[in-house]
Amino acid sequence: MPDTLPPCIFVDSVAAWNTCLEELQQVQQFAIDLESNGLFAYRERICLIQISTHAHDYIIDPLSEIDLAPLVTLIENPKIEKILHASEYDLILMKREHDWDMHNLFDTMWAARLIGYEKIGLASMLNALYGMKIDKKFQRANWCERPLSKGQLDYAQTDTHYLFQLRDDLEDMLAGMGRYDELIEIFEEQAKVRLPDVDFSAEAFWQIQGMRDLTPRGRAILRELNIMRNEIAKRRNRPPFKVFGNHTLLEIADIAPQRMQQLTPITGLRQHNISRYGRRILAAVQKGKKAPIPKKPARIKQHSDAVSARYETLHKWRKAYARQRGVASDVILTRETMWDIAIANPRSAADLSAITSFGPVRRKLYGAEVLSVLRGK
Repeated sequence: MPDTLPPCIFVDSVAAWNTCLEELQQVQQFAIDLESNGLFAYRERICLIQISTHAHDYIIDPLSEIDLAPLVTLIENPKIEKILHASEYDLILMKREHDWDMHNLFDTMWAARLIGYEKIGLASMLNALYGMKIDKKFQRANWCERPLSKGQLDYAQTDTHYLFQLRDDLEDMLAGMGRYDELIEIFEEQAKVRLPDVDFSAEAFWQIQGMRDLTPRGRAILRELNIMRNEIAKRRNRPPFKVFGNHTLLEIADIAPQRMQQLTPITGLRQHNISRYGRRILAAVQKGKKAPIPKKPARIKQHSDAVSARYETLHKWRKAYARQRGVASDVILTRETMWDIAIANPRSAADLSAITSFGPVRRKLYGAEVLSVLRGK
């Protein structure tokens, strides 16, 4: 495979976008990838869309004047295959930002996982199969900044340009292993996007690593500091960790400073931070000192002991079976499916068929063993 890229087509005008759409409406498959600004914004957004056909590589600027609405008919068209690598995050962005539902997906990362590859990043796969070296220095770039450099455009183009060959080679391997039908079932599951809850919770401070080392009063202060940080991050459209790191909040909560001078030695607080936010920090500390001691939310027992025991039995079986096949455990069954099975407590193949998350291909592959394991055999 040649490791030199042909010129890409940058799409930031209505005319260029119409040309791109005309070609996409004629093809049976295209490769697609997204770039976002998750490391630079409070709520990430789609900053770049890369689409490759067998003829052209398009780099589409969604921040320009173009209307992306026509793309939904192509994304949702089951007759057009969409090739992605590591699709989960991109599918979430598409669903959350545009309410697009992907149909006819081929995820080359999942194909690699089903074969048993351990290093499954795109750069690793291109290196393993074709000896290509991909520069990853733009992996953490802010893709919403303009203009984009030549290096960024090359990096973005690489994410889709080689996916056709990778897809075909992985498909051939899986067909030879007799695993292609299993892969298609996985793709159907991947396309069913569940949007994660991204709303801020005042109780999120319980998830900060190191919180348990604080006194009860320190935890009350940490709670107020975390609320303050989120308010600043949201107003400035920055990720919370770019405002203050968790270690900084923990140190402030532990010291509980009362004066501006006490902020200077704190790790992660530079003078400009103190000048800008010092009074808000001290106010949050004072509020935490007066607030009720927070009580950790009680863990709700979601399942009976019998259901949990069945889940653990399935978990152990899955781990052993995956090791035998040389794949990651969730390639065999997802945690969600194992919980569904444990709750249903199936006794027969007919019972298994009623579990919607346990698809027909994997029921055929693993159903008999699952029933045997649940019976203790």
